[in-house]
Amino acid sequence: MRYSLIISLMFLFSCQEKVSKFIPAEKWLDNNGVHINAHGGGILDHENTYYWFGEHKVDGKIGNTAQVGVHCYSSKDLYNWKDEGIALSVSNDTTSLLIKGCVIERPKVIYNAKNKQFVMWFHHELKGQGYKAAMTGVAVSDQITGPYQYLKSVNPNSGIWPIDYPDSLKTKNYNLESIKKWSKEYFNVAAEGVFLQRDLQKGQMARDMTLYVDVDGKAYHIFSSEENTTLHIAELTDNYQDFTGKYTRALEGQCNEAPAIFKKGEKYYMITSGLTGWKPNAARSAVADHPLGPWTSLGNPCQGTEGEKNTTFQSQSTFILPVEGKEDTYIFMADRWMPENAIDGRYIWLPIEFEEDKPVLKWQNEWHF
Repeated sequence: MRYSLIISLMFLFSCQEKVSKFIPAEKWLDNNGVHINAHGGGILDHENTYYWFGEHKVDGKIGNTAQVGVHCYSSKDLYNWKDEGIALSVSNDTTSLLIKGCVIERPKVIYNAKNKQFVMWFHHELKGQGYKAAMTGVAVSDQITGPYQYLKSVNPNSGIWPIDYPDSLKTKNYNLESIKKWSKEYFNVAAEGVFLQRDLQKGQMARDMTLYVDVDGKAYHIFSSEENTTLHIAELTDNYQDFTGKYTRALEGQCNEAPAIFKKGEKYYMITSGLTGWKPNAARSAVADHPLGPWTSLGNPCQGTEGEKNTTFQSQSTFILPVEGKEDTYIFMADRWMPENAIDGRYIWLPIEFEEDKPVLKWQNEWHF
């Protein structure tokens, strides 16, 4: 009995042992000694505490669908995380779009200071429809850790053309059936806006996404649209719960997903990935003078071996965190997906360096501030 008690106490203390460094790709244990379950996530820095929101996964392939909801963790130092529970739960109501078994991906939370309310947006696919719906959902809470109340899911900006879209393309006729998918012609017409035109009335496709709040309080929703060929950057309303109708297209026809955005000095930077499903690929980066663009490509930010550069260190971007109180310190947050056993996905956090005014990522076996 005494031996068992000693072993139990040793286990308890080991679970609560303080962490003082980042170890990318290793299991990351929370205060309960459980691997953190917040995939495709983002962080909100609020009142001197960091809150990490992400997809709660379960064992097996079924974990690629939403069986539980969005998980929340809190931390004072970014190394050690406390489990705050489920912030947004899926529904058992068969009439709800948020029913258990739908797809909830890349949840991000921002704080609306005017209304003193927390607003969560996420990529939402309807149960049993694969990735056909391409919607974005929104939920709100008066408490940062939740519970969040699901409001709605939409295809954004129905009936509205993007800023500065040429009139000559608004009425151009396309015969999509005659164009081979992934051909040069396909990318050309995608860049022109063939899918934008197709979806104008029902609203635009919205898949991989992130949020960004600028220093003036304006919030932007950045998402992969137009069959994932083009990014849309859309301004949110003052309460952050809807779209104003003001939006732009970015990196047209270049097939970017997994957007993550941050500001350094007077410039805005974005890191994205290509389109290879769950498999990792080479990251891309871009720069702009305003969140709405125009955006200019900067190339692959990764340095290292060919394998590291071509796979973004076997990961895909999800968020970039500016670290409060540490000048020019930014953390690149990425996921190493495990689609065969979703719950075992790992986190790749790396420091962002700058060389010749371009963001640079280098592999670190372990690191700290």
